[in-house]
Amino acid sequence: MISRIDLRGTALPEGGALRDLLPRAEFDVEAALETVRPICEDVRHRGSAAVIEWGEKFDGVRIASVRVPADAIRAALEGLDPAVRAALEESVRRARLVHREQRRTTHTTQVVPGGTVTEKWVPVERVGLYVPGGRSVYPSSVVMNVVPAQEAGVEGIAVASPPQKEFGGLPHPTILAACALLRVDEVYAAGGSQAVAMFAYGTEDCPPVNLVTGPGNIYVAAAKRLLKGRVGIDAEAGPTEIAILADASADPVHVAADLISQAEHDPLAAAVLVTDSEELAAATEAELKPQVAATRHVTDRIEPALAGRQSAIVLVDDIEDGLRVVDAYAAEHLEVQTENAAAVADRVRNAGAVFVGPFSPVSLGDYCAGSNHVLPTGGCACHSSGLSVQSFLRGIHIVDYTRDALAEVTHHVVTLAEAEDLPAHGAALKARFGWKVPQA
Repeated sequence: MISRIDLRGTALPEGGALRDLLPRAEFDVEAALETVRPICEDVRHRGSAAVIEWGEKFDGVRIASVRVPADAIRAALEGLDPAVRAALEESVRRARLVHREQRRTTHTTQVVPGGTVTEKWVPVERVGLYVPGGRSVYPSSVVMNVVPAQEAGVEGIAVASPPQKEFGGLPHPTILAACALLRVDEVYAAGGSQAVAMFAYGTEDCPPVNLVTGPGNIYVAAAKRLLKGRVGIDAEAGPTEIAILADASADPVHVAADLISQAEHDPLAAAVLVTDSEELAAATEAELKPQVAATRHVTDRIEPALAGRQSAIVLVDDIEDGLRVVDAYAAEHLEVQTENAAAVADRVRNAGAVFVGPFSPVSLGDYCAGSNHVLPTGGCACHSSGLSVQSFLRGIHIVDYTRDALAEVTHHVVTLAEAEDLPAHGAALKARFGWKVPQA
């Protein structure tokens, strides 16, 4: 059901050579660019009509309007299961607690007497938040995108999610209900690359945005890559992944359950166990079979995900080597189930989010930990962060120098400008002092 990679008994290679030994899904965004390019161009030139037609082709339903009516959003909340509403409200409450603490404040540094640099943080004016709607329904992604944008102070928030044939061309009602809970009334029935293009270029129904965030399939990722620069993006999200660093103290029942929990997302989802315990590896393999058999989405998602090249049990000599492996892998989600788990987790450098010990599973982070579940995939956690309030803020430096403060440093500026063969840079300062360099 799941393969093994045995790295015991030899010195682990460095850098890319170690990464190349580890499992990873094939996710060729570059190849998908040529598929999405004509779609995005069509939306650029024909606007909402193109969004509607591409939605009919890919989602199997023709809609009258891309913009979801306000009464449909209200009705979705009114019809929401009370238990689901309570769970979403708690998810929102916890997410707000965490993300509110991420706000940055304006700070002024006095560089010299009379010379200051102030850094102020300004939210982007308008964002487009993408919420997937393919194999599963993700109201939790509404929470994870909207809450940090709101806490950052973004004024214009638009949400797009694919039209659903069974709901008359509207996005799934639970997604609409989540938008209503968060007081987001600008929602569009649009999915895939056409939704990203709608946000980037704008249409007669949807004004363009400054930033697009949220996970999606390979075509969403390809559209983000294509339109990056025209619009800001958070990341090119790939298939979801979990890595678990565990030793003999871990419970194989928990480990197997957590591997399965990510495998049920998608046949390309990655589930990786890194352990120095042969006994845990064997016990986890034994646990996978009955647990998989007892759940849903077995043949279409879980079994191909676990059996795919992106999933494996990786055996290492000790936890030190295990740390090197998980840092090289740079998982979207990393669980640490070892003795002294907090101390081990503290040494991790590369992960989208780290889950410490047996009672902090990834599923908690997906919904109600308070953390954000929009995280870097495909090894990008070695250089990128998950979605946060910072994703929606721009730092602007404000430089304020007096005449005396400028005079004091002019000779350095002139010297550096001439060293770079940019004399007009220095002349811009000389002009303020009668074309003479003030004495230091």
